[in-house]
Amino acid sequence: MSKTTSTTSSLSFAHLPHPSPVSAEKRAELLKNPGFGRVFSDHMVTIRYHETKGWYDAKVEPRAPIPMDPAAAVLHYAQEIFEGLKAYRTADGGATLFRPLENARRFQQSAERLAMPVLPESVFLEAVDQLVKIDRAWIPDGDGSLYIRPFMFANEIFLGVKPSSDYLFIVIASSVGAYFKTDAPAVSVWVSQDFTRAAPGGTGAAKCGGNYASSLQAQAEATRHGCDQVVFLDAVEQRWIEELGGMNIFFVFDDGSMITPPLGGTILPGITRNSLLTLAKDKGIKVSEERYSIDQWRKDAASGRLREAFACGTAAVVTPIGTVRSKDGEFRIGNGGSGTKTEELKAALVGIQRGRTADPHGWIHKVY
Repeated sequence: MSKTTSTTSSLSFAHLPHPSPVSAEKRAELLKNPGFGRVFSDHMVTIRYHETKGWYDAKVEPRAPIPMDPAAAVLHYAQEIFEGLKAYRTADGGATLFRPLENARRFQQSAERLAMPVLPESVFLEAVDQLVKIDRAWIPDGDGSLYIRPFMFANEIFLGVKPSSDYLFIVIASSVGAYFKTDAPAVSVWVSQDFTRAAPGGTGAAKCGGNYASSLQAQAEATRHGCDQVVFLDAVEQRWIEELGGMNIFFVFDDGSMITPPLGGTILPGITRNSLLTLAKDKGIKVSEERYSIDQWRKDAASGRLREAFACGTAAVVTPIGTVRSKDGEFRIGNGGSGTKTEELKAALVGIQRGRTADPHGWIHKVY
């Protein structure tokens, strides 16, 4: 097979043939129970950047290890950002993405915060489309999906604290099932009182690896206490609920209203979060963005005013929270399982994502 090319508005993508793709039989076996983040597709997309050239050398190529110099800037100064989105198989055999332009825009915002070059939205979208098209066979049937991971890192060979002059943008894909490895009706969370995720003026609103690295110790603490996830409080007063380790959070009250912590530079502006705010309003649910303290959470759970709580994100979708633990003890939310509003909003979101219901907001992007 020879190399072929395809062109977007500003870049031509070279297609390099794969010498030994995974066989259909082995792929089918892997897709029976892919788990999350362990099964990868055959290809990747790479695009290079240099401050004097701009974006260049776009390729769709066999997935392979990345050659890297030990002095590559990312290894020393952590200039790195990423995104996460999913491709879904449709009933007609096609594939769709959910609000990918929002991922492209957030990727740009993260790049600006990390002093990295801004990738045009059209190039981001084309790179993702190219990978989904060539690896369409890796999209699982049923409730599975193809998790797409675009990321970019500083690649200049240099020791010194400054923005890199070279970057590498890559898109890889992983066939996935459920994010949480539990059969419980809801997840349990640990409230971290020793660690914070982000502070005002920091990188909390950027999707960069450092934010997740700094959450790992807190997540390990949650695991030691038998919890699935960690909840972070604000860095200033250590009382306001912000978000989970990789998810936003919503609260549902006995009058049917909902709140979610407001964005303010310390919370990742989740695309699932934004979508759920819109869907809740569509359904006539009173929903607001306001601060909510850990003490109020405990009090409202005890009184019954708080009926439901759920986490949300691309990976976890909508996941009910049943139990909250901390150094001060434990409390249960509602009946300890999922709730009516949680299930209603999850059904509305997943219905649109998978093409089962109407898409009134034009959120679905058809790949093929």
